[in-house]
Amino acid sequence: MNARALVRGITMSPRKMRVVANLVRKKSVEEAIGMLDLMPKKAAKIIAKAVRSAAANAESNSGGDVSVEQLHIEAISVDGGTTNKRWMPRSMGRANRINHKTSHLTVVVGSK
Repeated sequence: MNARALVRGITMSPRKMRVVANLVRKKSVEEAIGMLDLMPKKAAKIIAKAVRSAAANAESNSGGDVSVEQLHIEAISVDGGTTNKRWMPRSMGRANRINHKTSHLTVVVGSK
């Protein structure tokens, strides 16, 4: 039984999110949440919330047949979202473009 959680439009670049996502790929849900709670990165808090949501979805969809202890992360992916484009004024009437990248996070958990 698989369940997933999607988080879209995270205001962080996918490159920064993938560093944390690669550390918890293919781990059990309990182990992954334990690791993420101790990490000092901003992405760790966002990914931990998504993992908890996916685990809750799995429990809810199974009707109580599956517990958190039996779940593991089958797939976790970070994809690029829309880029917010802003302008920063520079000297002599010029302007530079600032790109604020966003991410889409997908977490799939399944029972062993």
